[in-house]
Amino acid sequence: MTAHMVKKQSHQPLHVNGRPRAMYRAGRYVVLASLCALCYSNSVHGELVHDDVWAIVNNPDVRADSSLRKIFSDDFWGKPMSDNTSHKSYRPLCILTFKLNVLLHGMNPFYFHVTNLLLHCAVTCLLMYTCECCVFEDGLLAFVTALIFAVHPIHTEAVTGVVGRADVLACMLFLLAFLSYIRSVGVCLSEDDFPPTVSVGCLLISVLLGTCAMLVKETGITVFGVCIIYDALVLCRKPLAYHMLGSRFSDFLHISSPFTKRACFISVCVLIILSVRLWLMGGSMPLFSEQDNPASFSPYLLTRILTYSYLLSFNAWLLLVPVVLCYDWQVGSIPLVESLGDLRNGATVLLALVIITLCIRCLFSLKCAMFGALLQGPNGQESREILVGVLFLVFPFIPASNLFFRVGFVVAERVLYMPSMGYCILVALGVSRLCTVVGRYGTTVVSVSVVLLLLSFSWKTVHQNQVWLSREALFRSGIRTLPHNAKVHYNYANFLKDSGQLQEAIQHYSTALRLYPQHASAMNNLGTLTQSPEEAESYYRKALVINPQHNRALFNLGNLFKSQGKEKEAESLLRNSIHFGPYFADAYSSLASLYAEQKRFAEAKEMYLKGIERCPENSDLHNNYGVFLVDTGEDEMAVDHYQQAIRLKPTHYIAMVNLGRLLRLNNKNQDAEFWYKRALQVTKNVDILTPLGALYYNTGRYEEALQVYREATTLQPDNTDIWLAFAQVLAVADHTNEAEKLTLEIISKEISCIECYRLLSAIYSKRGNYTEALGALDRALQQNLGDLTVRAELYFSKGNQLRELNLLDQAFKSYKLAVELKPDQSQAWMNMGGIQHIKGDYAAARMYYQRALLLNPSSKLLKENLAKLDRLERRLSAGEK
Repeated sequence: MTAHMVKKQSHQPLHVNGRPRAMYRAGRYVVLASLCALCYSNSVHGELVHDDVWAIVNNPDVRADSSLRKIFSDDFWGKPMSDNTSHKSYRPLCILTFKLNVLLHGMNPFYFHVTNLLLHCAVTCLLMYTCECCVFEDGLLAFVTALIFAVHPIHTEAVTGVVGRADVLACMLFLLAFLSYIRSVGVCLSEDDFPPTVSVGCLLISVLLGTCAMLVKETGITVFGVCIIYDALVLCRKPLAYHMLGSRFSDFLHISSPFTKRACFISVCVLIILSVRLWLMGGSMPLFSEQDNPASFSPYLLTRILTYSYLLSFNAWLLLVPVVLCYDWQVGSIPLVESLGDLRNGATVLLALVIITLCIRCLFSLKCAMFGALLQGPNGQESREILVGVLFLVFPFIPASNLFFRVGFVVAERVLYMPSMGYCILVALGVSRLCTVVGRYGTTVVSVSVVLLLLSFSWKTVHQNQVWLSREALFRSGIRTLPHNAKVHYNYANFLKDSGQLQEAIQHYSTALRLYPQHASAMNNLGTLTQSPEEAESYYRKALVINPQHNRALFNLGNLFKSQGKEKEAESLLRNSIHFGPYFADAYSSLASLYAEQKRFAEAKEMYLKGIERCPENSDLHNNYGVFLVDTGEDEMAVDHYQQAIRLKPTHYIAMVNLGRLLRLNNKNQDAEFWYKRALQVTKNVDILTPLGALYYNTGRYEEALQVYREATTLQPDNTDIWLAFAQVLAVADHTNEAEKLTLEIISKEISCIECYRLLSAIYSKRGNYTEALGALDRALQQNLGDLTVRAELYFSKGNQLRELNLLDQAFKSYKLAVELKPDQSQAWMNMGGIQHIKGDYAAARMYYQRALLLNPSSKLLKENLAKLDRLERRLSAGEK
C-alpha cells in the first residue's frame, strides 16, 4: 500500500440499508456528470465560432483526406512550425481529436461540442477522484471541490468554444499523469527513509501522460513540477527540509536517493521534451504584435512588472467573481499600469498577501513536521490541502504569466481552466475551516451559501453558453461587455461586413480606430468598404504606414492599382504581399491573373503552381488555376484542378459550375448537368440555375428550362437578364403570348433593352407578323447604341424581315449597312448576292457571293449558289449564240 493510500477516517455515512460505500461514491459521480451535462446542454447546438473557424474549418490538417504526418509538423492552425509566421503552438494530439470528429461526423458542430462536454464531465469526475486520493481525507470536500469546478463560469470558453478542448484535454492528462506518478511511489520502509519507486512502469506512464498533456497544450508540462514538489513535501514521510537540517549532506543524498533518482529522471525528461519542442519551433519564438500583448512592448521595465503583476490579480478576480466575462481582452480592455500610484496596485498587493499567507501556513505545518508532527498528521493534512491547492492554482498558470516568455494575449479565460482546480480546492478547504469555526448553526448558513454559489455559477454558465452559440451572439456580447475594446468592435465589424451590413460595419471599424488608431487591419478593411478608389487607396496606405508588412493591405492596394491599369505598381505590391504572407493564396491568384492579362502566360502558370505548392489545400487557388487552364486551352488539366478544388472543399459550388461549363463546351451534357445539380445541393444560386437553364434550352428540354428559370426569377426578381432568358425559352417552347407579354413588361421597365426588341421581333416573325417584327427592330435601332457589332446585327435582322416582306431594295440597303459596320458578316454578303441574283444583276451577285465565300469557304450553300449562277450564265451565253 502506497503512502498516500493509507486508510483515512471518513465522515461519509453508510447507507441506511447497509449497501457498500462504493454505491454512495458512484452516486456522487453520477451527480457530477449530470450537473455538467445540465449546465452545458444548451451549448451543444452552437456553431463553430471565432478561433474554431481557423483551427478547424480552415485548418487543412483537420480535413478527412489530409496527411497525418502534417499534423506532427504543423502548428495548431495548420502552418509549418518552421515558418516565420507560425504561431508556434504545437498541439498535434488536440488536432488529432478534431480530425477524428471530422472522420466520424464531418464538420457537424454538434459532435464537436458533445465531445467537449464529455471531456469536461471526465475531468470533473477525475478531479474528485484525485482530491479523494491525494488532498482531502473527507470525501465530501472532494465532492464540493468537483461541484464548484463543474459549474464555474470561467470554463465556458474552454468547454463551449471547441478550440478550448486543448485546455480541457490537457487538464485530464495532467490529472492522470499526477495520479500515475503518485501510484509509482511506494510506502516508506522506516521513519527516516524516503519512499522508493515501486512501479517504474507507472513512473514511465506518468512521463508519457505528461508529455501527451504538453502535446495537447503547452501548459500540460507543468504537471512535472507539481509531481516533484508533491513528492518532496507530501509523499516523503518526513519533508525534504527535515533531513537537510538534521543530516550531513552525504547522508542526505544516501537517504533521499529514491526521491533524487525520481526528480533527476523527471528533470532529464523535461529537458529532453523542451529541447525537442524548441527544435520543432526552429529555434525561434512566435512573433506577436503590440495589440496582442501591449505590456510586453512597453519600453519601461516598471510598467511591464506592474502590469504583469496586476494581470495576476485580475485573473484571480475572474476566478473569484466571474461576473464580467468576454471572449477577448485585448486592445484597450485593460490599460497598462504605468506608475506606483495606480490604485490597481492595491489588488496586486492583496493577492501577494493571500499567497504569502498560504505559503506561511504551509511552512508552519512543515515546521511542525520537523518536530515530529508529520504531514500525515492534522497539521500536515491541512498543509497538504493548501499545498495542492496552491500547486494546482499556480503551476498551470506559469506559461501564461509572461514570466519566461511573451504570450499572445492579455487575458484568456480558457487558460484558467486548469488553474481553477486549485481555486476550487482552496474554496472547499475554506468552506471546511469556516464550518469548523462557526459551529452548528453557522454550518447551515455556510452550506446554504455554498448552494447559492453553485446556483449562481450554474446560471452564469448557462447564460454564458448562449454567448458562444453563434458568431453574431459572441461578437455582440463583446460589444456589450467591453465597449472600450477596439478588438471586439473590429471583430463585430468583420461579421457585419460578411453579412452585407456594410454601413454598420463601417461604423464599428471607425470605432475600433478611434479606440486604437494603430489598428492596421481595421484601417485596411475600412478601405475595402469605401466606394471611392481615392479614399480606399488612402486607407490602404495608412495601414501600410502602421504596418509596412501588412500583406492584406499590400494585396488590396495592388488589386486597386491593377484595376486602374497601373500594372507595374500592382505587380510590385502583390509580390510584396506574397513575400510577407507566403501562405496567402489570394495574392498568388491575383498576381497570376495580372500576368495572364499581360499575355505573360508562362509567368502566370509558374505563379499559380508556386501558390499551389505553398498552399496545396486552398480550393480557390485550384479553381482559379482551372479557369486559367481553360483560357489557355488545357481543358483536361483544368478538369483535374476543378475536381481537386471540390475535393478540398465539397461545398465549392463555383468550381462545380466552372466544371459544368467546361464539360458543356465539350458536349458532355450529362456530366455537366450532374455538376450543376450538385452545386444546387450546396446553395440555390442564380449563377448555378442560369447555366443549367441554358443547358436545358440548348438541348431542347424546354419545360425543364422553364422550371429552372422560374426558380431563378424568384431568387432575383429584379434581374432583367434572367427574365429575358425566361422569355426566350417561352418563345421557343411556343408560349408566344406569354413570351410577348413578359418581354413587353421588361421593356416597360428598361426601354433600352436591345435584346428585348430582338426577342420581340423574333416572336412576331414566328407568328408571320413581319411588319410588327420590323417595327420592333426599328425601335431597337432608335436606341443609343455604342456597340457597332450589335447595330450591325440589328441591320442584318431588319434586312431579313424586309426580305420576308419582299422589299428587296430596302433589304439590300439594310444588309449593306450591316456589312459596312461589320464587314465579316458572310451571311449578309450572301443575302446581298441573293437579292442581286433575283434581280438579274449576275455580276454583282457573283461579287457578293465570292466575298461571302472568302469569309466562309466551307459554306455548301454559297458554293451551290455560285454553281447555279455559273449554269445560268452558261445558258444565257448559249442563248445569245
